[in-house]
Amino acid sequence: MIDIHSHLIFDVDDGSRSLEESINILSMMHEAGVTDMILTPHFIIDSKYMSSRDNNIYKLNILRDELKKRNIDMNLYLGNEIFMDNKVFDYLKENLISPLNDTNYILVELPMSGIYEGYQDILYSLIHKGYKVILAHPERYISFQKDFNKVYEVLELGVILQSNYGSILGDYGLGSKKMIKRLMKEKLITCFSSDIHRLRSANFIERAKKKMSKYYTDEEIDNLTKNNMIELINK
Repeated sequence: MIDIHSHLIFDVDDGSRSLEESINILSMMHEAGVTDMILTPHFIIDSKYMSSRDNNIYKLNILRDELKKRNIDMNLYLGNEIFMDNKVFDYLKENLISPLNDTNYILVELPMSGIYEGYQDILYSLIHKGYKVILAHPERYISFQKDFNKVYEVLELGVILQSNYGSILGDYGLGSKKMIKRLMKEKLITCFSSDIHRLRSANFIERAKKKMSKYYTDEEIDNLTKNNMIELINK
């Protein structure tokens, strides 16, 4: 499996707090069948979550070296989960934030509650400039839960939807669980990832995949958990 959304660059955001914690989580993900992970620390301007690209690369290389020492065969790549901002394109030009594995794919997020009014124009602008925009966990946004048409609107712009395994299991509440059922039923999701922050049971992905089987064939699940994301790691 390929995971394109995780918070395992240690001590930079609300994810892993130490090198050892990151290694323990990566080991668990490897046991769960993940072969490739893109590490996507939050980037939120004017907040404490603004770790520089250089710092993220430095810590990524530490993680790669440690995995090698422990004979854990997993490929790691860098990205960011970018909080939607009308200066996102500037941050990309200035090399402050990282596209996913230095491709033209970028992972963005919206406010969990409330509405950021200008996001559609920003998404359109990014796509027009050649970026392939992946929207993280659409099932978690309260504004989307209240108005499902917002999902169709971003899809019409050309946005790709990435959902979380944990949403299927109810990790983010009933609203997200109901929302992801509809997204799966209508086959609107392009890929699933963990959005993992802390250590948890290694079987959570398998439990989620079993529930996915109500909506998808085995081939479709393979596409959603690996094949649809191969382009991101085979640039």
